[in-house]
Amino acid sequence: MRTKLSAQTSKAIALSAFVLIISGCTPQTQMLTPGATDEPITMGLSGTDFAQASVDAVQSMLTSGAVDRNDGKKNIMVVSSIINDTMQRIDTDQLVKKIRIELLRSGKVMTTTAIGLHGAEDKMNSVYSELSQSKKVDRNSVVKQALTAPNMSLSGKIIQRNNRVDDGRQLVEYYFQLSLTDLKHGLAVWEGETPIRKIGSAKGTSW
Repeated sequence: MRTKLSAQTSKAIALSAFVLIISGCTPQTQMLTPGATDEPITMGLSGTDFAQASVDAVQSMLTSGAVDRNDGKKNIMVVSSIINDTMQRIDTDQLVKKIRIELLRSGKVMTTTAIGLHGAEDKMNSVYSELSQSKKVDRNSVVKQALTAPNMSLSGKIIQRNNRVDDGRQLVEYYFQLSLTDLKHGLAVWEGETPIRKIGSAKGTSW
């Protein structure tokens, strides 16, 4: 009986030790500071890459003078389409949102959420126009809509290119291509491209 009890105790001790070893080897979750030098680098697109592309684009727009006006008014921009031509399932709105934030901060551009290729971005714009017909709403409280048409359109594409290089490595290149169009004349008043290039093991994945 003592021998059987001793064996069970040994198994329990061994199991506890194994659990402690496994727990000790498990990486701890950490908070990452944006722009930190020790931030992990991936072969795919990260939030840092989108931030870099958006900052480059906005700075280029502002420096070029493409969004400057001398009549005291602000440009109204509509986002046309940003095509994802990469191997990854990414939300291009992540790039667009950062660009819009920076342009709004510049005080030179506003973005319409009522007009777009696929209807209103903010669906409340469409719903609000129907309130005057609702019997549940005090019609005197409904403000007549007067939507402002955009005079500029932002469009673009994100491209990915993978190439094998020496020493069992691969070069992954991403190109953020953007165009700003003057809708009055249909002419591109600004175009920019931000390349992001990464090199790593050919065994790694970029999607």
